[in-house]
Amino acid sequence: MATVQDVLLPDIGDFDAVEVIEMLVGPGDTVAKDDSLLTLESDKATMEIPSPFSGVIQELKVGVGDKVSKGALILVMETEEEDVSSPPAPPPEPAPKPEPAAPPPAPPAVKSVESGLAPGEKAPSLPPVRAGGDDSPAGRPHAAPGVRRFARELGVDLYNVKGTGPKGRIRKEDVQSFVKTALSRPQAAAPSAGGFALPQAPVVDFSKFGDTEVRPLSRIKKISGVHLHRSWLTIPHVTQFDEAEITEMEAFRQSLKGEAAAKGLRVTPLVFLLKAAVAALRQYPEFNASLDSSGENLILKKYFNIGVAVDTPEGLVVPVIRDV
Repeated sequence: MATVQDVLLPDIGDFDAVEVIEMLVGPGDTVAKDDSLLTLESDKATMEIPSPFSGVIQELKVGVGDKVSKGALILVMETEEEDVSSPPAPPPEPAPKPEPAAPPPAPPAVKSVESGLAPGEKAPSLPPVRAGGDDSPAGRPHAAPGVRRFARELGVDLYNVKGTGPKGRIRKEDVQSFVKTALSRPQAAAPSAGGFALPQAPVVDFSKFGDTEVRPLSRIKKISGVHLHRSWLTIPHVTQFDEAEITEMEAFRQSLKGEAAAKGLRVTPLVFLLKAAVAALRQYPEFNASLDSSGENLILKKYFNIGVAVDTPEGLVVPVIRDV
């Protein structure tokens, strides 16, 4: 016998008034016990709230942007009577999940697909998971929470997947089929075996998530944007904090002020930092190196050219200082 049950927010620890950043289910969705219902984000953590019952979602009581606390009503669910009688806390033995959940043999098959991907051959991926696609009121892909989570793990946009279940519901098998089809398509520029290639960025129609505005870039931003993006993808970024005794260096810099001013120049601490960076690169040449296109050789550079970001009225410019 089916029973309508209120689902309340459980104890989430020392958090209060936590924001809802993603709804993982919608009215009519069938969920299994422990399937994720929504995602919360506090100042310290992001957490998914599991379902205490198996059943069908009847009504959502919260939405993206709402603040919730322990005991808040988050949704109404139609459950079977035995589920309602069970306490919300996990029972000694987990209740069997209904058919929408993944059958045990399915995940290994998909893992083999994913593990066989070469760099640049991943299935078309979503923009960031919380970009708002799941919360679009119109045309929202019809899929169970477990299928949505499975698609997110593979980077698959459910808007691109055709469902074969009842009323067009997307099943886990549909996601697997989509990934296999994407991998079987010929690549425009397939890298050589063992080589490295940047993945092609997916073309995303952001207007389907809400209002957008297209603003042309200035010429300098067009040029610098391409280089900055390439550098971000190809160069490992590391931030190192340390302390150094620069009393003598600063005294020497101050002694140069008069001579530099007579020539219309300014000697800043940056000059000394550049020279110190070069000294470090000479001692550790692997930091002044690049992988070749095959990914099998390291190209050690005997020159020391350093780019310095400069803020100008026309935008950010990175002039290269050669032979530092």
